Amino acid sequence: MKAIGFTQHLNINDSRSLFEFEESVPVPKGHDLLVKVNAVSVNPVDVGVRRGGHGKLTTPKVIGWDACGIVKKVGNQVSLFNSGDRVYYAGSFKRPGSNNEYQLVDERIVGHAPKSLSDDEAAAMPLTSLTAYEALFEQLSVSSNSQSNKDKTILIINGAGGVGSVATQLAANAGLTVIATASRPESINWVKSWC
Repeated sequence: MKAIGFTQHLNINDSRSLFEFEESVPVPKGHDLLVKVNAVSVNPVDVGVRRGGHGKLTTPKVIGWDACGIVKKVGNQVSLFNSGDRVYYAGSFKRPGSNNEYQLVDERIVGHAPKSLSDDEAAAMPLTSLTAYEALFEQLSVSSNSQSNKDKTILIINGAGGVGSVATQLAANAGLTVIATASRPESINWVKSWC
């Protein structure tokens, strides 16, 4: 299978910073899904890992955590998904990333991809959605009951950005009054449609 990786932490403009190479298709075991990757997104985690090290790696490191694709095979303990399911997920630091044709991912960190989103759109959602959800409902302890939030207001900085756009929608759906910042006319209009 084709993969894209790096062995040196070079400037992204260097032609050797990322390169294509061949790897064997991995075999799913246990709770593994073998996913044919259809789309990936790039987020700050990808940039930081690729840029943030020193020295030269002996084998290429494959990054990419957010992805959308089709389950091709399942491990012998899989109970939540079947071959042919369309899924999306933010992968694990402990495994090769989604910049592969095929990727092994634990079924317990995977969701069925939303039917209303294209593969590209679904691949852009996992990490931003997890971050927004955890910030609102776990760290800030916002109630999901819209009645209990009717007199509460939240300020979301960069309300049309990756995490901010999801947080804006989740907060509005939870009944909070949302005040959000945005800079361009398009993003201002988008934020106003939710606030």
